[in-house]
Amino acid sequence: MTSIKDIAKKAGVSISTVSYALNNSSKVTEETRTRIIKIADELNYIPNAAARTLKKKQSSIIGVFLTDFKGDVYGELLDGMKEVCNSQGYDLIVCSGEQSHRMLPERMIDGAIILDHTFSSKELLKYAERNHKIVVLDRELAHANINQVLLDNKAGATLASEYLVEQGHKKIYVVAGPEDSFDSNQRMKAVHLVANRAEDVEWIELSGNFKKSGGELAAERIIQEYTEPVAVFCLNDEMAIGLCNRLSDTDYRIGEHIHLIGFDNIELARYMQPRLATIDYSKRKWGALAAEQLIKLISGESVEHERIYVTLISGESVGRGVRQGKPYTN
Repeated sequence: MTSIKDIAKKAGVSISTVSYALNNSSKVTEETRTRIIKIADELNYIPNAAARTLKKKQSSIIGVFLTDFKGDVYGELLDGMKEVCNSQGYDLIVCSGEQSHRMLPERMIDGAIILDHTFSSKELLKYAERNHKIVVLDRELAHANINQVLLDNKAGATLASEYLVEQGHKKIYVVAGPEDSFDSNQRMKAVHLVANRAEDVEWIELSGNFKKSGGELAAERIIQEYTEPVAVFCLNDEMAIGLCNRLSDTDYRIGEHIHLIGFDNIELARYMQPRLATIDYSKRKWGALAAEQLIKLISGESVEHERIYVTLISGESVGRGVRQGKPYTN
């Protein structure tokens, strides 16, 4: 592989002169620069990006770390990040897996946006101590080099749970997400608070995985136990869709026998019939704000933690509750 030493040798100049020429420095004449670049092309020279980053102490690249790339939420989230990064002169790369963690300590990127549970909080705090700039979307961490841009999970889950109670439902299944999911755990905390306040309501928690398969498994359990209309709060829309898919092969109808609400308002949920009740928020804004905050951190500007607010989208998938086969009224 050709190095700048090879170029310097063929051009009859010093290594520093080659470096100046390749980096468009004013320390060399235009004639010398043109000659050196021509020789570099002839030798098929490829610049060492890592070395260039170390010299400039800047890569102009931001890394976003995701546990995986599945799910409709990520597309809009990444679009928001990319739009802000590109407008501020940064490129965005998407990373997943533990091997990609080294990109931060090796300074291959200028900063990181984290939505990835494979990073431990201890690991992130260690990087922050070394002056790496980080924005977290999936945990609460206190450090000057870490900013939090969190979804208001508790408010969303409270809205969804209270909506089912207000509609008069007396038996409510809650399909949780993965045990190590910050979002799922925050939503479940809100459900527990509502459950403690709601009188004469039976709450049944089912394990889930934030995937369609989790909703399908929950549907199996609900079908086995079904005696009268029930309500179901799936902690994300993916599982709600999975539940609907399983029920489509039965005589149970959403909004009549099974009253269903999800969380995320993904695009597919907007076209479901009956329309899925869910919790809405701007994924694009979440991503854009995360990128804005990280760029401010990199630039040395002060930032405050941010929270993405949510709203309830009602839908025909949730009707009034029933008692002994009749509609429930206050």
